[in-house]
Amino acid sequence: MTGALNTRYHRAALNGFMVIVLAHWVEHVAQAYQIWVLGWPVPKARGVLGLWFPWLVKSEWLHYGYALAMLIGLAVLRPGFVGRARTWWTVALTIQFWHHFEHLLLLVQAQTQHFLFGRAVPTSVLQLVFPRVELHLFYNSIVFIPMMVAVYRHLRPSDRELRAMLCACVPAADERPAFAPV
Repeated sequence: MTGALNTRYHRAALNGFMVIVLAHWVEHVAQAYQIWVLGWPVPKARGVLGLWFPWLVKSEWLHYGYALAMLIGLAVLRPGFVGRARTWWTVALTIQFWHHFEHLLLLVQAQTQHFLFGRAVPTSVLQLVFPRVELHLFYNSIVFIPMMVAVYRHLRPSDRELRAMLCACVPAADERPAFAPV
């Protein structure tokens, strides 16, 4: 299945994955807006979905599931990238691996009720230094940015990269409009 996802279905799979990533981004940006612009206390700032389903924001399963889905999506779609795009996609995958590990720590603590670092709540490693809201906004940013660079490079490959691509994300030169950037 990953062969088809990285060849004839790469563009569709990448677009679907990006919709999920952007929806998650909206949640983090909405939560940041609620805290820093509207002045809501952190427990009340639940993003968009959390306003209707408050238990979602408190569910470590939801956060872990998303971190795992991101890790899987980045790993599964990676073979479809070549050259500079693959380098940037790999950077995003590497950072997401650590982000996933942090969420796994949080999930295990929530399930066992044994909290690390002498804390009263589940705490990840970098939460020892940074508050959770800011930390996860940062994590999602530093995964998102290299992903966007990768997609940009993927859709604007060099001639050498274009010859190495196995997907149809970029139309052949004779099928591109004359004004389309490459």
